[in-house]
Amino acid sequence: MGRMKIKLVLLLCTTLFISMAQASKFWDDFYVNFGDWNVNYRNDNADSGNIVVNLGLDNTSGSGFRSKYPFLYGHIGMKLKLVGGNSAGTVTSYYLASVFEKWCELDFEFLGNVSGEPYILQTNVFAEGKGDREQRIYLWFDPTEDYHYYGILWNQNLILFMVDDVVIRVFHNSKDLEIPYLEYQPMYVYSSIWNGERWATRGGADKTDWSLQPFIASYKDFDVDSCAAHSEGNDKDDSHRCYNKLYSSWYGGADAGKLTNKQIDDLKRIQYNYVIYDYCTDAERFDETPKECSRNWPQSYPA
Repeated sequence: MGRMKIKLVLLLCTTLFISMAQASKFWDDFYVNFGDWNVNYRNDNADSGNIVVNLGLDNTSGSGFRSKYPFLYGHIGMKLKLVGGNSAGTVTSYYLASVFEKWCELDFEFLGNVSGEPYILQTNVFAEGKGDREQRIYLWFDPTEDYHYYGILWNQNLILFMVDDVVIRVFHNSKDLEIPYLEYQPMYVYSSIWNGERWATRGGADKTDWSLQPFIASYKDFDVDSCAAHSEGNDKDDSHRCYNKLYSSWYGGADAGKLTNKQIDDLKRIQYNYVIYDYCTDAERFDETPKECSRNWPQSYPA
């Protein structure tokens, strides 16, 4: 019995050490940037070593975390499980953003719903301070039941937004059309949950039900294959190093710089079946169709 107790203590200590080591590794690269009292983390299980970060929203504050340094180009993603039940008014986000005056930003925003209604995923692209490129889709699964992967591939030719293994959006480099591209500003990784009840659910018609607080969004499996730029400004040495990595990496190679046939088919399917708003077709908002739109959707399915 004594030996069994010793083995059990050793096993518990080893598990705790692994858990603390995984947590320390994550927090070496990220930090809580607001609402620290609403943030907690744990290991998914002792064998996997996957840290899970839960972000909470209550009537005092939302919460979020940010990478300690920005990245220039690459493949960056994570898995999320969204707030279940009545999540009206809540916004769960995962995005990349720079700190320049004319900033760049790539957004995943998940707009809460009333019970029984689908979540809306809104994506947006800001290039040198110019945004207004919102697209909204319904997801083809319940994002509150399990974790799903949301990722961005960013290289010199295009930017892909991915859900699991499906490309839902592409933004091509269209500098020849005088459209700014995201090519020199490193961007931080942000994740957050916050109260967007003024606009998030049916334009603000459905408010947050605070009797259901706290609202919890869960993040895990943080995946970064990129170039870390350790200076915030336009550091030439950092940029040169990241450009060298880009052109020698898989994510900057010829195959990654163009759409595959499957990705084209996925985009057509998303456009035809799941898009509920697209700035490219908003004639009331724009007098002319934005120039980049013809490149960023493949030829549509027939009506």
